[in-house]
Amino acid sequence: MRYNAPAMGIVTKTGDTGETGLLYGGRVPKSDPRLEAYGTIDEAVSAMGLARALSKYPRVKEWLLRLQKELFSVAAELAIDVREYSTFDKHFKRISTEMVEGLERLIEEVEKEVAMPPTFIVPGATAASGAIDLARTIVRRAERRVIELKAQGLVQNPEIIRYINRLSDTIYALARYENKDTDPEVLVGRRA
Repeated sequence: MRYNAPAMGIVTKTGDTGETGLLYGGRVPKSDPRLEAYGTIDEAVSAMGLARALSKYPRVKEWLLRLQKELFSVAAELAIDVREYSTFDKHFKRISTEMVEGLERLIEEVEKEVAMPPTFIVPGATAASGAIDLARTIVRRAERRVIELKAQGLVQNPEIIRYINRLSDTIYALARYENKDTDPEVLVGRRA
């Protein structure tokens, strides 16, 4: 299969001074906390991609792809100056209560088939579940970054934090689903 190069190249050189553009305008240093937050979301999307490639269950692959796509919306909302929400709303859907409830339904669906362990587990029973758990820890780091942004007034939508918090629970459940037909996981201590 032949790949046709895009009209615009990947090298723009606009970030060579250590700055980057926000969605809908404004330039900020690449060390800006917004970039740390949506960059961490990008890491989680990539870890989920690895997990999806390794998973042996079509349902897990489907669920992970859905979550990856939703995280693009999270990253987009984090990549704007909060004064640009009116422009954002013309092109994207904000993270919503319905999206959080969708994650809760997914967790319930998984829990109908797999009992969640009553203790902490040591990740890595399979390569796929290890990658899913890696994605979960990256999402937890993203959550901490987003909470920092909220404290600085750079996030106005409270559903983003709820979504990311529920997402880590969802990913945890998917990792347990991925291990449902393997040897029991190594359990440690009690979960809070």
